[in-house]
Amino acid sequence: MTLNLRRPILIGGIGLSAALWLLESLQHSGSEMGETALIGLAAAGVGYWWWKQQSPKLELALPQPLADREAAEKAIAASEAAINLLASEAPNSAHPANLTAKLDRLRTELDRQDLRITVTGGKAVGKTALIQVLNSNWVSQHPQKLSFPETAPLFANTNTDAKIGGDLVLFVIAGDITDSEFKTLSQLASAGQRVLLVWNKLDQYLPEQQSQVLHSLQQKMQGILRTEDIIAIAASPKSIKVRQHQADGTVQERIENQVSQLDALTERLTKILTEERQQLVWASAVREAASIKLEAKTFLNAVRRDRAIPIIEQYQYIAAAAVFTNPVPALDLLATTAISTQLVIDLGAIYQQKFSLDQAKTVAATLANQMFKLGLVELSTQTITGLLKSNAVTYVAGGAVQGISAAYFTRIAGLSLIEYFQSRELENAAKGILNIDHLTKTLQAVFTQNQQVSFLQSFINQVASRLSSQVSGPETVKSAVN
Repeated sequence: MTLNLRRPILIGGIGLSAALWLLESLQHSGSEMGETALIGLAAAGVGYWWWKQQSPKLELALPQPLADREAAEKAIAASEAAINLLASEAPNSAHPANLTAKLDRLRTELDRQDLRITVTGGKAVGKTALIQVLNSNWVSQHPQKLSFPETAPLFANTNTDAKIGGDLVLFVIAGDITDSEFKTLSQLASAGQRVLLVWNKLDQYLPEQQSQVLHSLQQKMQGILRTEDIIAIAASPKSIKVRQHQADGTVQERIENQVSQLDALTERLTKILTEERQQLVWASAVREAASIKLEAKTFLNAVRRDRAIPIIEQYQYIAAAAVFTNPVPALDLLATTAISTQLVIDLGAIYQQKFSLDQAKTVAATLANQMFKLGLVELSTQTITGLLKSNAVTYVAGGAVQGISAAYFTRIAGLSLIEYFQSRELENAAKGILNIDHLTKTLQAVFTQNQQVSFLQSFINQVASRLSSQVSGPETVKSAVN
């Protein structure tokens, strides 16, 4: 990809720092990529052009799972807008059509009468037995069509999360709640999923223990679930051995099957289905529409990232060349600030973040300041210097460390912006609101991911090769670090 680099910000910033040497370099390396052409243009200080990209705007706020038809229709409309945006930026992709089909199906289900009550929980908590008893003793008493899909056991494989959905979820446990169960249940509730916590195997506890466990569950789930949504049952109680002493002194033994204890659960289910049936359907539509929209956004982010990465790579080499050839530290800062500012504008345009020049300068300055405050500049420079020494990389001038560092920081800034934009809802991005705390956390995470020695060594080699290819004339090669 050849980046059209005629940017007034870069022309002014790099023009001051590059001077006439860069023009001579350009003459000796006519086959170099777009960044060398930029440096020549910058040194001459000519050209003026603003790049504008026109593309549809999208309000992409995830709707809250409110249980009414209006919320469901708004969620579907927001998902449709996300799909349309994806189609506009990736016209040859099959993803928009597939997502549209899912959304069309969802529209037809807004007035459905049947309900899906998902039964989930860990291994051996009695999910299957509960479904069997409900189907045998309770479902026939209700006019609605009910189904009870069962998920795979939760927590059985730490690398796989079972997909939990449905209009209503029965979260089954076999005793006091574990940390993993609490975390999963809390996530479901916070996502707007209607949940009943069902403590099964009540019969395996003594009466005083039963009240203690139930009270503990109510205390732990306070603020997450209502008390009446925490229910104790015995879906398939164990048989008991009964001994009966006869008048003649003999003892007879028999196995006595116990009756399921589901009254508390069936009464609660009946009340919910009577009062909330349609709201449960609409809430499911809101959640499913949000899931479709997230899928569209994920595809869209992948498309945009593919467009953004080459731009970051171009700018990192521009930063390296500008600093490598510039002996004046103050002008180094001027050049890299200009590069970072234009990088912010170009990446913002890809992610529908329309920055003004002043806003872009603020973002670039914020990234630079945070790198210094977090100690990333000093740490990375020391690491790069050490790797250069250990690998005996040589250059024409002693600015190799500074040039490679400038490229590295430009890359970190660009990747941080990508991650920051991707994590935001698009309607917030369009407003140009910058969350400094979020951006700082993103910067820290991206830096950590790109601080491995293997990556840095490969990166140094790439930038070093690019810098070496831009050196002209018969100058003597000497070590960048002694």
